[in-house]
Amino acid sequence: MAGYTGNKQDHLRRLRRAEGQVRGLQRMVEDDKYCIDILTQVSAATSALQSFALSLLEEHLAHCVAEATVKGGPEAEAKIKEASDAIARLVRS
Repeated sequence: MAGYTGNKQDHLRRLRRAEGQVRGLQRMVEDDKYCIDILTQVSAATSALQSFALSLLEEHLAHCVAEATVKGGPEAEAKIKEASDAIARLVRS
């Protein structure tokens, strides 16, 4: 079971909202809206995705990584490395 299963519907709502924001961006470009207005919406969509990513990461740490660390061994080390790499990707983006 995935660590986010308990909040799946909330996550799907957040992703649908972000999807709507991106569609709105497409319409803004199609309608030749002002650049700064588009950039403002890009910032909002980016923020929505970052918020989702942080929530998903928190759940991954609390469920998948915590479970692996209880077991210990190579699986725990692999999960910690995987989480660390994911955090690094989020920080770079």
